[in-house]
Amino acid sequence: MGSPPLCFLKQITIIELQIFMILFISCILDETNICSSDSLDTLTVPPRSNSTNILSSLETLPLDGYFSFENNHHAARDFGNMYHFLPLAILHPKSVPDISTTIRHIFQMGSASELTVAARGRAHSLQGQAQAHQGIVISMESLQALEMQVHTGEMPYVEVSGGELWINILHETLKHGLAPKSWTDYLHLTVGGTLSNAGISGQAFRHGPQIDNIYQLEVVTGKGEVVTCSEKQNNDLFHAVLGGLGQFGIITRARISLELAPKMARVKWIRVLYSEFSIFSNDQEHLISSENTFDYVEGFVIINRTGLLNNWGSSFSPKDPLQAREFSSDGRTLYCLEMVKYFNPDETKTMNQITENLLSKLSYIPSTLFHSEVSYAEFLDRVHVSEKKLQAKGLWEVPHPWLNLLIPKSTISDFAKEVFGNIVMETSNGPILIYPVNQTKWNNKTSLVTPDEDVFYLVAFLSSAVPYSTGTDGLEHILTKNKRILDFCATAQLGMKQYLPHYNTREEWQTHFGSLWEVFLQRKSAYDPWAILAPGQRIFQKAIRTS
Repeated sequence: MGSPPLCFLKQITIIELQIFMILFISCILDETNICSSDSLDTLTVPPRSNSTNILSSLETLPLDGYFSFENNHHAARDFGNMYHFLPLAILHPKSVPDISTTIRHIFQMGSASELTVAARGRAHSLQGQAQAHQGIVISMESLQALEMQVHTGEMPYVEVSGGELWINILHETLKHGLAPKSWTDYLHLTVGGTLSNAGISGQAFRHGPQIDNIYQLEVVTGKGEVVTCSEKQNNDLFHAVLGGLGQFGIITRARISLELAPKMARVKWIRVLYSEFSIFSNDQEHLISSENTFDYVEGFVIINRTGLLNNWGSSFSPKDPLQAREFSSDGRTLYCLEMVKYFNPDETKTMNQITENLLSKLSYIPSTLFHSEVSYAEFLDRVHVSEKKLQAKGLWEVPHPWLNLLIPKSTISDFAKEVFGNIVMETSNGPILIYPVNQTKWNNKTSLVTPDEDVFYLVAFLSSAVPYSTGTDGLEHILTKNKRILDFCATAQLGMKQYLPHYNTREEWQTHFGSLWEVFLQRKSAYDPWAILAPGQRIFQKAIRTS
């Protein structure tokens, strides 16, 4: 089916020109338009005069669930807590046909309606990506009633709703002695949400991100079609949706690859410190390139943290308590290497020998070796513990101006020298993660954009802003610092790519996707030609009939 035209482009490629000419004809006939977002100002449009008719049409749709048209302010908030766009309605679906019926209805309205649709899981987005100004927000958690199905065998998997939480998947699969291979650091997120981005954690160096551990998806496209897709069936849609930022379809079901989990699973959790970035990064790269290594490898940056090792003492035990007490972190920039080894209780002796051998090949500061043993589930759900503490203090629902970057191995030293030497120099208002992954473990057919090197680093500045503060812990200061980091990456031509990307102009998005931009345009035209889906990403803007 033909799709509406794109905005006039400054540098139109051959593919873009073909799409433009085909759709220009439909523009003349139907006076419609679909535009790439040119600036933040194009995000919102005032309610149209036919909103009453639109509401009436939604109320007549045959649904198992229901729409809510009032008291929807919670859908104008997300974890980032910086953008607030109020929807016209929220759909609470009880079945996949509820979602397809709604989207098909909007698709058939064409340019007569400005309605867009955003899928909302736990709303852990940062810049309003799960919001839809005067549109429809779909509450994906309403689909959780769909039963999880665990399949054992040579290639075990679990089939789940797109609105299911990863923490629930963990507990259910462990009952069968199985677990997903790849995780995020925070598990109270929906499957559809993480698969629309990537899903990265300390296991990604070995198994790739979550999007590379999916056998099959059920997707509702921007036309309202329900499509089953996999590597062997409708594979273009399959690859488009994975890491596709919600632009091509809403994930309503996923078949996730599983592996054997340790019986009575336990985790050896280790932390060590470095004072030199080069030694720290060399050890990280050694671990992720070794065949016999830890099951999880991450790291983080610690700047001028007083009494650091004393704080660790509440959860970790030092190997040498005397030396640990003499270590001072005051006024220093330190790099922490965090490692985990999974094991069964009856393998404790062997596991200790393995970890000691692995640690003997590293060059950390000896007095900073700390370790702990926790359950497998407790380790994977570790961030939730911190969340509950912050919620109790009223510090969770504050602005979170996070910045997530992917930096090539070849430029990570330059990045660290400038950023941790001249830009981020004071105690941060949240963790700074930094760890490498192997590109060779990642599927390059998906929509996810990464640096063009075999090894690259995830660097995540996970800041929390103190409301109304005008100091270094305030939102304005943190956003300014983030911009300085981005400007340096651009000026120094580090080959950086944003993870969980956020841009305001078409040129920025085109630069982000690079050679994949033409494919991205083609897929948008094929699966969501009216630009109905995920307007909060600000990649495309649905335009409407003007006369």
